[in-house]
Amino acid sequence: MTATATRTYRPGEFHDFEASGRRFVYLVPAGAVFELDGAAEQIVERLRTKEADHDELMAELVSEGYSYTDADELLGELYHSHLIVSGETVREPLANPPADFPLQSLVMNLTNQCNLSCTYCYEFGEDKVATPEGKPKFMDLETAKASVDFLLSQSGDRRAVHITFFGGETLMNFPLLKNVVAYASEKAAEAGREIDFSLTTNATLLTPAIIEFLSENRIGVTVSMDGPPDLHNKLRVFANGRGSYDIIEPRVRALIANHRTRPITARVTLTSGVTDVVRIYRHLKQDLGFHEVGFAPVTTSPDRLYSINEPGMRGVFEHFRSLADEWLEFALRGEMHGFSNVSDTIAELIQGVNKSHPCGAGLGLMGVGPSGDIAPCHRFVDSDVHALGNIATGIDREKQSEFLTRGHVNSKYDCHTCWARPLCAGGCHHEAFVRYGDTGHANLHYCDWIREWTDTCLRIYGAVSAQNPQFLEQFAERKAL
Repeated sequence: MTATATRTYRPGEFHDFEASGRRFVYLVPAGAVFELDGAAEQIVERLRTKEADHDELMAELVSEGYSYTDADELLGELYHSHLIVSGETVREPLANPPADFPLQSLVMNLTNQCNLSCTYCYEFGEDKVATPEGKPKFMDLETAKASVDFLLSQSGDRRAVHITFFGGETLMNFPLLKNVVAYASEKAAEAGREIDFSLTTNATLLTPAIIEFLSENRIGVTVSMDGPPDLHNKLRVFANGRGSYDIIEPRVRALIANHRTRPITARVTLTSGVTDVVRIYRHLKQDLGFHEVGFAPVTTSPDRLYSINEPGMRGVFEHFRSLADEWLEFALRGEMHGFSNVSDTIAELIQGVNKSHPCGAGLGLMGVGPSGDIAPCHRFVDSDVHALGNIATGIDREKQSEFLTRGHVNSKYDCHTCWARPLCAGGCHHEAFVRYGDTGHANLHYCDWIREWTDTCLRIYGAVSAQNPQFLEQFAERKAL
């Protein structure tokens, strides 16, 4: 008797869903989406009720008109794709990334100073992790050049690398930004490499000259903005409590009108009382003209006044779902919508992402503070506890390894049975530290929310693949996936 004949099958690890009247599965071990045909669906449903061995399934398929060869090939395909598994199958943990994983992106915090006093700020607010006392407030040119050299030397054989300028308020150190763009472009060209740039700003310091420079140098811009005046001004205020909307609104319009080389995006922080996602989206996308708008709940301890409670998060999800429905309608017409939260997830599904870590922090991405201290990402810059070295002395590989080991999905036992882990991997390191005091803790307060949202995006993906598959190809090209 062959080994195949003695196999006893059961369903593999997958999440099944329907879209456009068709049946799909999201295969967790592969992070891949497959459409089920009638025979495959029949076998899966058969195994849900009771395990069956190879011979039993073969006999059932042959009795329904399949040739022996076709039936055997079908079971083989389902088995090798892990849609069905046998008794000896065990979950294989994701491998650790190599110790010399090449750097791709560097976030340069040009300053830790800001001209706003946003209540929820993760750098200077109630939940801050930074310890900037005694450190430079502004990065100098020497540290900036060393940071560029660090990126190029630590990026292995990557053809293209990226620098994101960050703050505090990035544009408070605009003269240095200009110097870095010139220096980095020259050094990358000498090495036969490509480098591109982006920045995040609160838009209060934008001028026509700055906008012209950003456009000429193809620098991507993300504006931190929380919606129309009554919502934006709740927490995005100056030190005297004055709201910042009236200052930034004309500057944003000028940026969108005159920066023609890269799309301009908005990033919204949702807080208690600032949860009307659809209204915010309409204002930022349709009234102001942002190319894309993305939303994220505030990172904070649950007892802060601006923290969103469970009913509030349920309301946010319903708004998200409403915009997701719009995104699908646009996609079926072959049009881009602009709701980043769907776009980003669809992009990951197209790529078949299966994450060992929630993001590239400490791996393909690192942050550098004004002092030259290296952090896992911009959210940990200037934190002595989380520093991974210094530009002058290099990466502390032991601390980097400890950070990555703690953050690996294999270390998060709560994630091991979750079907959404290939896209989530436990959630943001910084959020985990603020909530649980441990960068490697799974963000359990968001688990149900993430699963529901992932299911929503899977249904969109399935519907588009069934009704307008060309759009997914065009989408991937636009996103340069």
